[in-house]
Amino acid sequence: MNLLGIDVGTTSLKAAAFNDKGEILFSATIDYTLITKGDIAEFDAKEYWEICKKGIKEASNNITIDALAIDTQCETLILTDGEGTPVYNAIVWLDNRATKEAEEIKSFFQNKKVYEITGQPEVTATWPACKILWIKKNLPEVFSRVKKIFLLEDWLLYKLTGEFVTEKTLQSSSLYFDINKADWWDEMLDYIGITRNMLPQLKNSAEVIGKSGGITVVTGAIDQIAGAIGAGVVKKGIVSEMTGTTMVIFVPCDKVPSYNPKSIVPCHYNYDGKYTLLSWTPTAGMALKWFKNNFCENFSFKELDMLAKEVSPGSCGLVFLPYLCGSTMPKYNPDSRGVFAGLTLEHGRPHFIRAILESVACMLKENLDYLGIDAKEIRTMGGGADSPLWCQIKADITGKRLVTLKNKETACLGSAILAGVGIKAFNSVEEACDSLISTDKIYSPDGSDYNFIYTKYCDIDNLICKED
Repeated sequence: MNLLGIDVGTTSLKAAAFNDKGEILFSATIDYTLITKGDIAEFDAKEYWEICKKGIKEASNNITIDALAIDTQCETLILTDGEGTPVYNAIVWLDNRATKEAEEIKSFFQNKKVYEITGQPEVTATWPACKILWIKKNLPEVFSRVKKIFLLEDWLLYKLTGEFVTEKTLQSSSLYFDINKADWWDEMLDYIGITRNMLPQLKNSAEVIGKSGGITVVTGAIDQIAGAIGAGVVKKGIVSEMTGTTMVIFVPCDKVPSYNPKSIVPCHYNYDGKYTLLSWTPTAGMALKWFKNNFCENFSFKELDMLAKEVSPGSCGLVFLPYLCGSTMPKYNPDSRGVFAGLTLEHGRPHFIRAILESVACMLKENLDYLGIDAKEIRTMGGGADSPLWCQIKADITGKRLVTLKNKETACLGSAILAGVGIKAFNSVEEACDSLISTDKIYSPDGSDYNFIYTKYCDIDNLICKED
């Protein structure tokens, strides 16, 4: 049995073929460039399909693929006529042209109602509902031709099978999907001027929808959920964190938390019909990369680790606040800025590096505490997982066991797992994870008292970063 997982990111597509042991047989990465100007971010919808076909061909490499599934970002919008021909470029998720429409929707529905129905605590220009309303108001000649409304995964499934379907995790941030009823929100549809027959048929993740060239095509999940599945975050007590440019924390939950006007943590529909919280911070690995590029140009990240290891925990009193791009969670203040505090003549390059590593670990603990999560284990991913020192610091400061993974392409593996469940190769996602996911290193708290680091971080954070 060979399974193919396809992960369609903002500027690249990754595809990987896995055998029945979860090992990568072949893989492909295809980069592409968006059409951008000011707040506009678009891409040729037909080109998405060409890239997908190329990725499938390269990753298959002439082996037999039994099933495939695709994960994408949530909000990339594709509008077509009744024959499925695009009437406009794909409007990519990060497009921000619909700010006025977002304010209009927010004013009419209010954040509380939107959250209680959709799980989204804010109304922003990136949501498909806002983009559709923008098209209706600003390009009425285009809107009049729209008969089918796709998100990116839907579009690729349609091109593969001819079936006009979607899956529920993908629609979580459309702003017209009721995550409690797992159905379309008719009041929002009426407001933005579309009807149910313009939208795909709703499916669960891991459902077979058709064939393409002899390969069974199965519904997937959004990229963050696919990545969590590929990391084995499918049981109580396990969460994941990804330290890349940013930090993303993935927390499965049984119900939608009550509305909190101070919280901007979104709640998404999960693959299992339950829910998940997605907390994120705008700066994590980016802070270390910034320091390396500007002050350690001739050092590798491994060498930075070696320097930081020379310094005792607490960085001799040096504390860093990693707000190089503002603060989002748990405190929302886009005007916050990064700070090194407690600087003395004894501090050198190693102290600065370790202070950055400790700050991201403190930020992880702060978010877990804010979410009220008592996880036993954190599956860690992204570039930060390649640093043994950083992983140990995170384990020590959070007091949790950190586990890395042998397979780094967790989103592709997660999609492949959903494909396998769809064709009944596995009885459940959980069973598939047990069979296909291999953990690598385990970092346990070493028993030392690291509370003083976190306390000092929070004291300075509360003094400098005030909630907007």
